[in-house]
Parts: sequence; structure tokens; C-alpha cells
Amino acid sequence: MVYLWFVNLSRRSEGYHPIFLFISEAQENGPIITGNRPLIKINFVLLCKVSRLVVGLKSDDIKKFIMMFIDPHIHVTSRTTDDYEAMRKAGIVAVIEPAFWLGQPRTKVGSFQDYFSSLIGWERFRAKQFGIKHYCTMGLNSKEANNVELAEQVMELLPLYVGKEGVVAIGEIGYDDQTEAEDRFYRLQLDLAKEVNLPVLVHTPHRDKKKGTTKSMDVAEEHGLKPEMVIIDHNNEETVKEVLDRGYWAAFTIYPHTKMGSERMVEVLKQYGPERIIVDSAADWGISDPLAVPKTAALMRERGIPEEHIRLTCYQNALTAYGQSGQMDERDWLEAEPIDQTKKLGGNSVLRGGQTPRIEGSSEFVEN
Repeated sequence: MVYLWFVNLSRRSEGYHPIFLFISEAQENGPIITGNRPLIKINFVLLCKVSRLVVGLKSDDIKKFIMMFIDPHIHVTSRTTDDYEAMRKAGIVAVIEPAFWLGQPRTKVGSFQDYFSSLIGWERFRAKQFGIKHYCTMGLNSKEANNVELAEQVMELLPLYVGKEGVVAIGEIGYDDQTEAEDRFYRLQLDLAKEVNLPVLVHTPHRDKKKGTTKSMDVAEEHGLKPEMVIIDHNNEETVKEVLDRGYWAAFTIYPHTKMGSERMVEVLKQYGPERIIVDSAADWGISDPLAVPKTAALMRERGIPEEHIRLTCYQNALTAYGQSGQMDERDWLEAEPIDQTKKLGGNSVLRGGQTPRIEGSSEFVEN
């Protein structure tokens, strides 16, 4: 048995208090936490470093006791810094932001270029300032593929971005109204994914979903993509069986009051198990919830879903699927640099005048 006394000194002024973390090999359901603050208030990266230093635990040991989450589909460009704070406190350690549309059609290729640049630049930096590792996917979305003249220009632009650091897939691509133009540019981007050896994130249509989902997989196979390199997103009860039977990753978007809610997600997991199933929020500028993944995990636990199944669907499966890119590694957050909000990118900061920067400092600990 090991007791760790972990104190993040730099945050005492915020009302944080010492927490005792009890770790025992016989404890199957994680740590027993005592104290007047929950574990989620602890800086996770510092806890990992302190724990390994004090008791010789490796990252794999730490993972057994602390629940981490990945949201592998969230449009954080449209979210606030309050969302980033809440996500980190809820245990989200990494996010993947798929390139998508902005709520209204773009009219110039330059707007795509600036948007792609922000995904690998400012947004990556902004997430880091709140302790979250940011990745993205690059692609021409299905809605804007119907502007053929502009889409052709975007296709010329994409090869300049797909090899950038932090790009883990081509996506989200696929069908919306299942038009000829959408099909043309979906196929071109599948070929691009094969050329650069990246996974593909497929957006399945909201209308005539079953037909569009089947077609998405048929076309992917026509172009020689292996199912394990393709993540089919926005699944529901109507599509999941075929997606899994054909060997693809089946991702589920948890939207409040629509599509696939947390309650339905639990039932899907009970029926199909955790293999190749991924939970995400797809939170964007609309009515959506950036905490959908940890909230769904909490409901799973409440409904008796095994902890390992929760870990797979809300963390590990996403890491395995997108880790095939060679751009995403668990060490990216387990061994991340401490947060330092005094840093800037291109002279820009997440802070506004007079705000106190958050700087993660040293910690104190004792072994009993």
C-alpha cells in the first residue's frame, strides 16, 4: 500500500487542499479519495510525475487508477476558455478537432487556408494553455464539396497541411446530400489518405443515414482502404451492426436531446461490447456539450458497465485508431510540459489585461 500526499503549491491560493491518494493492487475500481476536494482538481500531469518519482510507478500503472478521457471529435475553435477549463477538470486530456464548415458556406479558398492554419497553430496553442493536448484532422467537408469550383481549389491546398504536426487523419469527409460532387471529392480525399498513410474520419449523412453509411464503406473499400484505418462517425442503432461487422471503427456523437444520447449509448455498449466503439461529443457552435464524453462515462459506470469497457470507449479506442497516424502518443499528455500562461504565440495570449497567468509550479509530497 502506498499513500501519496500531493499538493500543487501554485494553486493553494485558489482554495485547493491536500488530497490523500490510496493505491492498492487489490483495489480494482481505482483509488479511494479522501479530503475536501475531488481528484479531478489535481493537476494530472504533475501527479503522474510525482507518483513515478516517489514510488517508481510507470505511466501504465497510473492509468489503472485515474480515469482519463479523449474527445476525438470536438470543434473547440467554436468553444470558450471556460469550456477548456471544465473539460480539463472533468478528466479530458486530449481532443481531436476535425476540419468542418463554420455554419455558413465559405466563398474564398483563403478562408479555408486561414482556418486550416488555425487548427495547427492557435487552437493547438490555446488548448495547451489549459492542459489539453490538441490534434486535428484535415479535409474538405461534404457540405462545402458542392461548391465545385471552390472545392477544387481546396483540394490543391490540402496536401500542404496533411503532413503537419498534430494532423491525425483526413476528415471529416463523406456525404451530406449524397450528391455527385460529394462523391467525387470524397473519393479524391480517400486517395489522398492512402497516399499519405493517414486514417480517415467519415461523416455519415443525417438524412438517409443507413444508405449513406453503407455507401461510405463501399467506396472506401473500392479505393483500397483497410477498415481499421477508417472511423465511421455519427452512428446510431440503425448503422452500428454493419459498421462493426465490416471491421470499421464505429464512433458515436453524443448530442443533448437528439441523435445518440448518453442513455442510448449505454444500451448500444451493452449490446455490442466495447470493441472498436468510440464515444465523442462533436461539440461545436450549436447546442452541444463539450463534457459529453465524461458524462456518458459516468452514466455507464452508474449502469454497471465494466470500467475497462468505459476506458476503451472513452479513451483507448480513440488513441488506438488515431495513433495509427504516428502523430498521437499517450506520452504527449502523460509527459507534457506544465501549464504556463505567460507564454504567447505570435505575440498573442489567452489572457486579457490584468489577469493573473496560471503557472504550474512545484509540489510537495511525503511517503508513509
